[in-house]
Amino acid sequence: MIRSPRAKLLFACTLALAACRMEDAEPARGVRSTPPRPDGGTPVPAGTDLQAAIDAARDGATLWLEPGTHQGPIVIARNLTLWGPAQAVVTSRREGTTIKVEGRGTRLMGFTVDGSGGRFDLLDAAIHVGADDVLVEGVGIREALFGILVEKAQRAVLRGNDVRGTGDPAMGLRGDTIRLWETKDCVIEANVVHDGRDMVVWYSDRARLLRNTVFGGRYGTHFMYSRQNLVEGNHYVGNVVGVFVMYSHDVQLRGNLISRCSGAAGIGIGLKESGNLVIEKNRLLANTIGVFVDTSPLDRAEHNRIEANLIRLSETAVSFHGGAARNRFADNSFRDNQNQVRVDGGTDAREAEWIGNAWDDYQGYDLDGDGVGDLPYEVRSLSGQLTSKYPELAFFHGTPTLFLVDLTGKVMPIFRPKTLLIDAQPRVRPAQEPSHAR
Repeated sequence: MIRSPRAKLLFACTLALAACRMEDAEPARGVRSTPPRPDGGTPVPAGTDLQAAIDAARDGATLWLEPGTHQGPIVIARNLTLWGPAQAVVTSRREGTTIKVEGRGTRLMGFTVDGSGGRFDLLDAAIHVGADDVLVEGVGIREALFGILVEKAQRAVLRGNDVRGTGDPAMGLRGDTIRLWETKDCVIEANVVHDGRDMVVWYSDRARLLRNTVFGGRYGTHFMYSRQNLVEGNHYVGNVVGVFVMYSHDVQLRGNLISRCSGAAGIGIGLKESGNLVIEKNRLLANTIGVFVDTSPLDRAEHNRIEANLIRLSETAVSFHGGAARNRFADNSFRDNQNQVRVDGGTDAREAEWIGNAWDDYQGYDLDGDGVGDLPYEVRSLSGQLTSKYPELAFFHGTPTLFLVDLTGKVMPIFRPKTLLIDAQPRVRPAQEPSHAR
């Protein structure tokens, strides 16, 4: 039988971590399915001149790629459907972009794209979309520097693709798996994206990212200068950063799983100078930092809502840099975190609104049984106060040194640390945890 309080705590944490890992240990890679073959197509045997077949096709025609190797690069300058099974491989000479789409309404479906050039300055990619209303569905991409790039286009749909990056050990030397640049009304849905650098949404409005699985990269999704985007029902597992929102507005993050963003730079959700954000019903598990808030929102007329999320097994659940005002944290569940809140620069997080959150280290009581603590929840940490002012002391996290520092702050009033936050209505029982819709 486990008798000591310390042993019981360690045992409970081990069980919680094991449960988390059992649930989210390996992202669902999925099996790419080939979309149904469109009717009325013209077969293109392997080894024939694919570009010549494209140039000879009438506008709106369908080409069926037969299994085997089809030599690229190719340019599609008109409305065309290019379909093939996974065994039909459009390959690259390892120079430039393999498939360039310039025809509005083009559809690429089912086949595999193998390789691209290796020049970052030219954005050598497997598929480069530069036209409106393009569909890329069920395509497999491998050994390409950049995966699918959509630039200066509207209403592109990327659905059910398997986009594999180069997996270079140096993540900065990988290309982006999916990139939207100056786009509007695009959909990125049900893709499996892995072993690349970033999935990027820059200067793009009203994109919808739905039910994707992203793992083994640097930024699961990186927003910059974008508005009115929706990120819902995605799996982000084992990336350095799950989702980072920079200089963007009116972005919604709902019902996502973001887990195991570890290491010194690990962040589940990061916000920088962004406002009117809604972050709700997400599960953030085993990240170094659950939510990182850097001067967000910057505009004094904007506010952020962080509500009904589960933040668990983090080194720090919420970290602030540059102020906490106009952020509302409500109905979240904070469990099994080493630190609940950290504030850099020696300030506090009291300018944020904290209401109705469930804190597993709450030491109050609920005599009337209404589920709300009768005493406010307060966060004070002398070690956190010291490390925010002297970051080099973070080296001692988890050691007896900082444990004794916190103990001193509790038992000796002269060293009492400042209050970082107050939740006036803490919940004593967590609300139902957010579930992940797939």
